[in-house]
Amino acid sequence: MTNTPDSSGADGPTVENPRPEVEHPADSARMPGARRGEYTRMPTGPIGIEPTVASGPADSAGTPTMQWDPASLAPADDNARLAPWALVAAVVALVTSWFVGWGIPLAVIAVVAAIMSLRRPVESRAIATWALVLGIAATIFSLGWLVWAGMQFESIG
Repeated sequence: MTNTPDSSGADGPTVENPRPEVEHPADSARMPGARRGEYTRMPTGPIGIEPTVASGPADSAGTPTMQWDPASLAPADDNARLAPWALVAAVVALVTSWFVGWGIPLAVIAVVAAIMSLRRPVESRAIATWALVLGIAATIFSLGWLVWAGMQFESIG
């Protein structure tokens, strides 16, 4: 690269052609996967979308056609039950709320899980109802403890 005056008379950089000893031979190593002219667009450029035509075997004339029928499929068994977990959380929250008020987060989780399980058709409504009632009781007891503790701290300070 040399500094030579351009046509306007100002000095500016000019780029010379590479010398033969600098050029790579034709069989030199290239970037893996790169062929000449393969990288012509930016990697984030739009990709053309062509419709995909699915073709089957040519000898399918004698076979009967099968169509998808969702009614013929057996319903999937939903083994994920939420009501028993809500009941366990409600019982633990209720026992905790008899001693301290810090069981309120677990009580709120039990109430929410019980409401969610009441809205699902596969859940046991009796277990979900018990979880809801015990969760509400645990919430009330925990709030009672927290209100009492707040009043004790106010009378001390």
